[in-house]
Amino acid sequence: MRRADRLFQIVQHLRGGRLVTAAKLADWLEVSERTIYRDIADLQSTGVPIDGEAGVGYVMRAGFDLPPLMFTRDEIVALVAGARLVRAWGGATMARAAEEALIKIEAVLPEGERDRPGQVEIHAFGLEMTPEVRARIDDIEEAVVDRRRLVLSYADAEGQETERTVRPLGLWFWGKVWTHVAWCELRNDFRMFRVDRIREMSDTGERFRPESGKTLTDFYRQMEEHGDRP
Repeated sequence: MRRADRLFQIVQHLRGGRLVTAAKLADWLEVSERTIYRDIADLQSTGVPIDGEAGVGYVMRAGFDLPPLMFTRDEIVALVAGARLVRAWGGATMARAAEEALIKIEAVLPEGERDRPGQVEIHAFGLEMTPEVRARIDDIEEAVVDRRRLVLSYADAEGQETERTVRPLGLWFWGKVWTHVAWCELRNDFRMFRVDRIREMSDTGERFRPESGKTLTDFYRQMEEHGDRP
């Protein structure tokens, strides 16, 4: 890790007014405590409001902030790759937002770093994504946030179609397939529906309250108990 990146990470770890020891910082950043002491002293000398001392810990006073342009190389790679994946495989709204995010990432980088995103040779192509699937992903995501029941016309692997009223809980992406995690009121249990097998979908307009035994946390717990959680 470059020293500039390490100094930035130290500031990030000290955010929030919490006391952090040099030993903990050294462990996080994989350097010696002596290096941390030297870095803290250098940050203090440049005006970063860090209080504390060796053996006690350090805390940063409230009100100090850094501009959001000091991304490390690895962070740029992660952000660009992630945005491209969402642009290729996300819902229509997500894809547009990812495109805007890429523009903003480049805009906030310092002059000498603005060519970095273009140097990230990680690409994704959602050739199997149709406008219908993209639209359903967006609609399901909104229903999850608003806690609105959905009615699905769903075809299983054999093509047999059923109608389900569900409580939408989340979306999972499995590489090429999106699945909709929901509480199925027909089966009175959790179910995962492949988004590309949803023939039709409508919003009932009815909202539901989180109910014990029917939440996403309960679903995760059930999967762990059966050893099925990915």
